[in-house]
Amino acid sequence: MTIEERQSEIIEEFADVDDWMDRYGMIIDMGNSLPPIAESLKTPDHLIEGCQSRVWLNADYDKSTGKVNYTADSDAIIVKGIISLLVDVLNGHTPDEIVNADLHFINDIGLAENLSPTRSNGLTAMLKQMKAYALAFKLLEENKTNN
Repeated sequence: MTIEERQSEIIEEFADVDDWMDRYGMIIDMGNSLPPIAESLKTPDHLIEGCQSRVWLNADYDKSTGKVNYTADSDAIIVKGIISLLVDVLNGHTPDEIVNADLHFINDIGLAENLSPTRSNGLTAMLKQMKAYALAFKLLEENKTNN
């Protein structure tokens, strides 16, 4: 499934729910279904800078498929749901797809406008870190190709 197709599915899922308390419930449920990150990855170098709560993010690159896989966790339930949404949309895609993705679903479901300023900053930091990992993998692959 493409990034765009997954975004459309998420937009549809949220379209049926008008109340933001219920939407927060959906986001929390998504966070609860996020596979746990290995305890060995809950280190300062995996913490995302710019988040008020603690958010750990790891990215692995599968050279055989050319795809990036993220694992993440947070000590805050709503933030864990938000990172879960991002992982769900971006996991299993190429670095190029991730770097160039227009993640419009965040605005389309009203998430950006219903977050506190600190959570909004955290969301931006999460996206930035996920795209930074993808860009690093993309550059590594380009360097191998050029050498």
